Amino acid sequence: MEQLLTYLARALVDQPDQVGLRISEVDGARLFELKVAPEDVGKVIGRDGRTVNALRTLLNAAAQKSGQKVRLEILDDRRNAASGPPAAAPDTSR
Repeated sequence: MEQLLTYLARALVDQPDQVGLRISEVDGARLFELKVAPEDVGKVIGRDGRTVNALRTLLNAAAQKSGQKVRLEILDDRRNAASGPPAAAPDTSR
């Protein structure tokens, strides 16, 4: 499954060398966290999430054959970087 997901992600993006995959166990399911270059996130998600939903469908079909449960999440550094560090609360003690 890891090879399938990595292969498909690299085929979709402009910078295939930046594709990374982290796998962990969460609530009895395998969690796949896919990381791509910031400018390629839209290509992996697709219009209205169609591409990522297709990836999830393929991943779930492959997992079901082996009796596993899986989840796929796309890590988006742009969203985290845009928010930046939390701002300090204004001092209202005066």
